[in-house]
Amino acid sequence: MCGIVGLHLRHPALEPRLGELLAGMLCEMEDRGADSAGVAVYGDPTWAPPGQAAVSLLEVAPPADEVAAAVSTALGSPVAGQAIDTTVQLCADTDAEALLAAARTAFPDALVAGFGRDLTVLKGVGHPRTLADRWGLAGARGWQGVGHTRMATESAVTPAGCHPYAVGPEQCLVHNGSFANHATIRRQLAAQGVPFDSENDTEVGARFVAHRLAAGRDVELALRELCATFDGFYTLLVSHRDSFAVVRDAIACKPAVIAETDAWVAMASEFRALAHLPGVDRARIWEPEPEVIYAWTRRPTPAGVTG
Repeated sequence: MCGIVGLHLRHPALEPRLGELLAGMLCEMEDRGADSAGVAVYGDPTWAPPGQAAVSLLEVAPPADEVAAAVSTALGSPVAGQAIDTTVQLCADTDAEALLAAARTAFPDALVAGFGRDLTVLKGVGHPRTLADRWGLAGARGWQGVGHTRMATESAVTPAGCHPYAVGPEQCLVHNGSFANHATIRRQLAAQGVPFDSENDTEVGARFVAHRLAAGRDVELALRELCATFDGFYTLLVSHRDSFAVVRDAIACKPAVIAETDAWVAMASEFRALAHLPGVDRARIWEPEPEVIYAWTRRPTPAGVTG
């Protein structure tokens, strides 16, 4: 099981509704995975001010202001911190890698849920609808969002085992299915110095993609290499700050549906998660083909386009 949702907005007029629409999609998938959930939101100016680096931390004990003060000391320049349920969101006028390094220096045992410009990653253990309410997800805005509801099969129900896996700058991956050979690939990546935070097979896929992107591949080539390397049954959604990509395994037994209009592109494990989107009655809707990579990049929207 597990449920995947993703929404890539093309029309700026819809950006104030991103959180509302994403929350509706996520909660429709709650019966596919009710033990934990997570979201990645791109572009909310309250959570991640434009132009600033952001780091989302979990499993830190001090209040957000004390976390920010400690990271400010490690960075040597001001860092702002806010609590979003159990997540501490840090933002600073610096490079994302520098902020991440300072956060790890100050709190080496914290779980980094995500990092990069314009990105907020929230995840936790509990019912998806309860978590969405605690996060205030319906009030978020932005141009892109990804969500996941989890039914654990490969690892413990912990924050580290929740999706999305955001292990590269501004990059997130969510997964429905299982990788049969993840242990072998984990050992190969670890031998190359790639760190891991959990025993989850999905993290292996996320680390593989991030490793390939860091080596200079684009997301489509990285996903082609994943399809050639990983065995198992899977539907994957990989997002970056300005892109959105979906791929299924060679048998394509894990459900997925994509819908596209001039105003947005969306995908979900089931159509019911898309049924409330504006203009869905005029959308082009299809089931993605096996091992075909569907990718979209953020672009200016023509004047006059509506949902």
